[in-house]
Amino acid sequence: MHCELCIGNKIMDIILLIGAPGTGKGTLAQHLMRRRPSMKHLSSGDLLREAVAAGTPAGKKAGALMKRGELVPDNLISVMVRDFLRKADPSACYLLDGFPRTHAQALQLDEILADCGVTFLGAVFLSAPESVILDRITGRRVCPACKNIHHIKTCPPKTEGVCDLCGEALVQRLDDHPATVSRRLAVYRDATAGLITLYSSRNLLIALDSNVAPGDLAEQVLSKL
Repeated sequence: MHCELCIGNKIMDIILLIGAPGTGKGTLAQHLMRRRPSMKHLSSGDLLREAVAAGTPAGKKAGALMKRGELVPDNLISVMVRDFLRKADPSACYLLDGFPRTHAQALQLDEILADCGVTFLGAVFLSAPESVILDRITGRRVCPACKNIHHIKTCPPKTEGVCDLCGEALVQRLDDHPATVSRRLAVYRDATAGLITLYSSRNLLIALDSNVAPGDLAEQVLSKL
């Protein structure tokens, strides 16, 4: 499966990753990038968190919503993703993670692709039992400096609380706390599950069980794309 997004005179590859929080989209992206250096992870969550950290008006609004585990308004997400892609590396293959998360956002993504005469061609949907999702998210620790991700059970740092890659202190993001995770999963069921039906009806969905070793999952994805 091959998908291209043309922006002006640019052409770049796009692979869409969808699934509930904690199904391993970010981890899968890391393993895919190790296997294919041209791949880059484009997470709408990272775009939003950078805006929150910068204290922009949009970041303040998004931060309040994220703290409650709610979805950020569709138009804010779509503008941020569109702006990023307009400045993105035309030779890269972007792993688009976190957008679209609603049916309305999916239609906005269609418009982004239609702007340059390209039709969206496919999405990888990851699923996992809710108990696995809860364990994955609440045990996650993130480096605010280099974005490296550790897990207290499956990938603990060599020195407790310290990033292996750059030595900065690891943090548990507010949206990874147990109460917020439960809210995020409820929001997902209400707003995002419709994407599965949408892309399945278009014959564009690759559904995979993410409750396997990340490296094996990456190989499955590469074999199907």
